[in-house]
Amino acid sequence: MQKLRICFAGTPAFAAAHLSALLDSAHDVIAVYTQPDRPSGRGKKLQAGPVKNVAIEHAIPVYQPPSLKSAEQTELLSRLAPDLLVVVAYGLILPKAILDIPKYGCINVHASLLPRWRGAAPIERALLAGDEQTGVTIMQMDEGLDTGAMLDKELVAIAAQDNRLDLEEKLCRAGQTALLRTLNDIERVRNEAVEQDDDYTCYAAKLDKAEALIDWTLTAEQISRQIRAGIGRTPAFSFFDKHRLRILVAEVIADTQSAPPGTVVSSSKDSFTVACGQSSLRIKSLQLPGKKVMTVRDIKNSQPSLFDTGKCFSASDDSQP
Repeated sequence: MQKLRICFAGTPAFAAAHLSALLDSAHDVIAVYTQPDRPSGRGKKLQAGPVKNVAIEHAIPVYQPPSLKSAEQTELLSRLAPDLLVVVAYGLILPKAILDIPKYGCINVHASLLPRWRGAAPIERALLAGDEQTGVTIMQMDEGLDTGAMLDKELVAIAAQDNRLDLEEKLCRAGQTALLRTLNDIERVRNEAVEQDDDYTCYAAKLDKAEALIDWTLTAEQISRQIRAGIGRTPAFSFFDKHRLRILVAEVIADTQSAPPGTVVSSSKDSFTVACGQSSLRIKSLQLPGKKVMTVRDIKNSQPSLFDTGKCFSASDDSQP
């Protein structure tokens, strides 16, 4: 195994976990690229992202250009002279001038089994589609959108109740494994790279907030996927008594009730059940406007009749409950 000089490009926690894995390996991380600090919190103070924090902790030089398209950035990477640029959820486009600099080019850790779910939201789209498995692809980057040759894959099973955070954690572990396996045998995997079959392509567009609005005429299984896919980023929501509620934890109940979709058909101390287009959903945790996420049991301790049987969820704040 040859020791590689690596530049790393990434921004969120998912990327930071991969950077940490590289730092624990025999390879040498010589520089880190990450997006500029963003305002965050009530004071809107600039906050460093997870990748930057890991790099600072390990005294690695950090670069935060708003774009990599300038001649200045091309010259900088050329001076660094990396063997490889590893990209994980970076969020910036790499122009051809950058792709061509490292000895072994640039590789990307993508959270799907390419060519399925190319694009920005592969984890959410896999959950929404009801996929039973997904995985991580290590890809040789080219100028297209996740179109490069595949160097390695690691499969991940999707459990029935996995939400976005659960699946991201599984994919993170899979990605670390596949990335190190690739780096430790870089010459061989590049020689055995497999081109993607475009006939099997589907795109994982970033979720729009409108997609988080629950349509109770859908099946309980479809709504369950919507809830699980939105955890941590785009929470599923509906309106109840003209208030917007986020729904965080629910389970499918295979019943044969005939109440109109969106109707509360039963209510207990720690949950309530809502009719859907097919079957029902038992709601266990949600978020009221201006409040933190709470269990139904805790909400009912102060508002015992809030989710009484017969009340209804609606698709807008001006609909009748």
